[in-house]
Amino acid sequence: MAAAAAAVANGANRLRFNLSVPFPSVLEAQIAHGSLSPDAEPRKGGITRELSVTGCVLQVHWEADEARILRVSVSSFLDHLALVLQTMDRFGPPVPR
Repeated sequence: MAAAAAAVANGANRLRFNLSVPFPSVLEAQIAHGSLSPDAEPRKGGITRELSVTGCVLQVHWEADEARILRVSVSSFLDHLALVLQTMDRFGPPVPR
């Protein structure tokens, strides 16, 4: 599984980071989305994170005021994503309903 990422700073000095994670199926991307969505950012200000699914791809978009906050949020998300992927791998492919 390969992931694509991009980071840019916009004119308002707000940092942006995008991550695209492809999955073998739409259902697996939706399961990952559902597993990762409930985790809101612990910090109330300075960062936002949005998750969406397009086809088989989980897309994540961050915006932050500071690089440190962005780094911590992305790192935490990647830890959670790794756990979700390990769990999905352990249980095997989902059976469509």
